[in-house]
Amino acid sequence: MTWVITRLCRDCVDQACVDVCPVECIYEYKGSDADSFPNQLYIDPEECIDCGACEPECPWEAIYEDVSVPGVFEEDTKLNAKIVDAKDDFEVPTHTEKDQPTPEQVAENKKKWGLDA
Repeated sequence: MTWVITRLCRDCVDQACVDVCPVECIYEYKGSDADSFPNQLYIDPEECIDCGACEPECPWEAIYEDVSVPGVFEEDTKLNAKIVDAKDDFEVPTHTEKDQPTPEQVAENKKKWGLDA
């Protein structure tokens, strides 16, 4: 089992999850193919040790166990897995503090991506 960062992270990219990952398996895309790898963080499924430390740290509630990813985000599991084949274009980001979203912003983001909160 592994954890998946869903599109709820897209363009929000809070990096609190990066700091708590004991194996540094959370990556940011640094390549030029933004169509294939949108602006969000990704978990390498081959490196994830299934500790779950990242999930409660995400203020956007974007991280799920792979078996619990909502159906509307099914493609996000495959998207995270694709980083294995493009590893040279990814790096572990340096955490930068960001303003925490309000509960209303989190709910609006979920609605935007088709997840009924």
